[in-house]
Amino acid sequence: MFEIEDVGVFLGLDVGKSAHHGHGLTPGGKKVFDKPLPNSEPRLRAVFDKLRDKFGT
Repeated sequence: MFEIEDVGVFLGLDVGKSAHHGHGLTPGGKKVFDKPLPNSEPRLRAVFDKLRDKFGT
């Protein structure tokens, strides 16, 4: 079993050639992110940073 008490949000990624999609859930199962993602590393990192700032680890 995994310990998740320090996790603020889980992000699932659907990676495609021309577009990506992200789906974020809190440990309690609340959907907090369900959007297309940018297809460049700097813009992806910006999305991840924003989620981390809002939800923690």
